[in-house]
This record gives sequence, structure tokens and C-alpha cells, in this order.
Amino acid sequence: MTKKLYYENPYIQTFSANILKQEQDFVVLSETAFYPTGGGQPHDTGTLNGIPVANVETIDGEIRHFLAESLPINTKVVEGSIDWDRRFDHMQQHAGQHILSAAFESLFEFQTISFHLGKESATIDLDTTTISEEQLKEAEALANQIILENRPIDTKWVTLEELAQYNLRKATTLKENIRLVIIPDFDYNACGGTHPKATGQVGLIKILQTEKQKRHTRLEFVCGERVITHLHRKQQVLLHLISTLNAPEEKLIDAAKTLLDNGKSVEKQITDLKDKLIHYEAKELLSKTETAVITVTFQNRSIQELQQLAKAVVAESSETICLLVSENENKLQIVAAKGETVERSMKELIANVLPYINGKGGGNEKMAQGGGENTISSELLIKKALFYIQ
Repeated sequence: MTKKLYYENPYIQTFSANILKQEQDFVVLSETAFYPTGGGQPHDTGTLNGIPVANVETIDGEIRHFLAESLPINTKVVEGSIDWDRRFDHMQQHAGQHILSAAFESLFEFQTISFHLGKESATIDLDTTTISEEQLKEAEALANQIILENRPIDTKWVTLEELAQYNLRKATTLKENIRLVIIPDFDYNACGGTHPKATGQVGLIKILQTEKQKRHTRLEFVCGERVITHLHRKQQVLLHLISTLNAPEEKLIDAAKTLLDNGKSVEKQITDLKDKLIHYEAKELLSKTETAVITVTFQNRSIQELQQLAKAVVAESSETICLLVSENENKLQIVAAKGETVERSMKELIANVLPYINGKGGGNEKMAQGGGENTISSELLIKKALFYIQ
């Protein structure tokens, strides 16, 4: 079995080891400081003899180090080096999770169902469907108080019989090789992850947001250096907004609301003006046409605009059929609408002409539409439509 140096001393960054097993894509070592994925904590990265370690997993009882490229055949000894920034970040986040989970358990009896350590933030799922802002603030304050007190974080291997002496925050299913992570007088938990030697090294905990799940609440948070990274990113966004909105920080919300309200007002004005233009355009088409069928070809007009114009035309003239076609890049779109006194079916009309352009569409007796390929010209498409009207 591989000796687990990360349990003996999580601060070990370099080590030497013998190769116990060498395969094409992984090696098993006599001892290792590389933590394998498990318990919600991602694996360590680093190098073995200068070759990047891409993944570390426990498979069939072996700690397998998956390399970016194979070691030379018959390599006997390797020099390992872990990515310390990544390892210490994981130690901060994992210990922070213990502290935050214990705070929610102590204050409100909210148990932690699961834990996930992501690249930029971590999450815990709490066994509650509702949680208030005040509860979040209170738990966060207690967690940071525990950090400020710089309490020791101890680890201890116990037997199943010895386990009864400890008031675990969460029951464990392990029967042997039970490892406890202990923050005296605050948290006792069975855990296989890596942690700093004292709570002060967690630095700080900040809750970011919560999300309601079906039967629990997911809480996102950051610890240690991630708090600084997160604060820097938010500060950059804040300064950009201050400059863009030309407003001080305390008035940014009001400035944003004013901007949104003005935008909605402008959008409404634009919509109203477009409606008026459509009606003017409809009257102009009717004034220039003496027949009962109006046909027009446009360039790059949306199907929605064609529908609005056709509807406006037949609303002005109950005896009129309106056929509108738009050429959009390599496609043709067609809309057919009829006035109240016209007996022909527009749905049937569109169904007859769409095969000429390999098109699809639909509608009803009064208005129908469709689109397809420009396999024929827009003029020919209108002629085909007129044929079914006559």
C-alpha cells in the first residue's frame, strides 16, 4: 500500500518515492504527497520527475498518478512536487466548509448534506428549504469568529469503539480506518481531506449566494485567497459601473433602475412608432394598388414585420388579399392574408406554394406564412401564389 504523506503532514510539497507499479498512463508509488480526488475535494496536481500529473484517483485500492506522458521504462525512483498554491487553496476551502457547516448546525440545526469544491467557489447543500438573510449573516459571523480565534485543527485516527466518545456533527458509515478532523469545542467530523493546522489559516469566509433546490438549499461561498480574488473582481466591476453610469457607489442601484426605466420607455416609443409606420405603409400600398390582390417583394424584412403589414392592409380593406415576400440572405419568406369578405383559404394557399421553395409554415384561414430556400425567384413565387388565387 502507498504511504499517504498528505495525512502525515499536509504541508509536504516535495518527496521521493519508489515506483511500485508502472503502466502506460499511470504509476503507483511507495509513498505520495498527492491527494487523490475524494470527499468533495479535488486531486492535487504537480510533477513526477518533471512530468505533469494530470489526475490522481484511488482505484481498486491503488492511488494512481495519471501523467501527461509516460515515464521512461524501468524508472525506479521519482521525485515528486505538488502544486502548493492549489493544495493550500483546497485546504482553506475544505476547512472553511467544516467551520461553516458546524456554524449552521450549532445555530440552527441545519445539517450539511453534501459538499462540492469548485475551481472558483465551493458549495454546501443544507437540509432546509428556507433560510433568511439574518441566519446567513449570523452563521457567517460565527464562522469568521472561529477563524479569528485561530483554534487548532487536529486529526486523529480512531476505532469504531472509540468513535462513541466523540459527538460527531455527521454520522459516518466507516467501520475502520476512521479519521477525525477536530476543531476543539466546536466541530468533530469524520473526514479524509487535507486541512491547515489552525483555523486562522482559513483566512476568511464569505457567503456569496443561496439557491433553492427541491428539498434543500445550496449555499455558495469562498474562503481564504478566493475572498481576495472575488473582492478584486467585484471591485473592478463596481468601478466600471461607477464610471459608466456616472454615479457614486451608494447611488448605483438608483442609477441602474433609472437607466432600465428609460430604456423600457424608449422601447415602447419605438414600438409605437413602428406600429404607426406599418399603418402608414399599409395605406400607401392600398392607394397605389387598384386590384383586389396586393403583392410586394421586400429585402431583409422579418416574418413578424410581414405579418404586421399584411394584417394592417386587410384591416383597411375587407375585400383585399395581401401577398408579401421577403428575400433574406439565401431564404424566401412569404405571408398571405385576406380581408373579412374574401372566401379563399390562406392556409391552403401557403400549403400549395411552399413546396416550390422546399419550405415549411402554417397559419389559419385568414393568415398564413412560411419560409424556405430561394430555389426560385420571389417574382416567380408570387406568380405561383397568384395562380392558386385565380
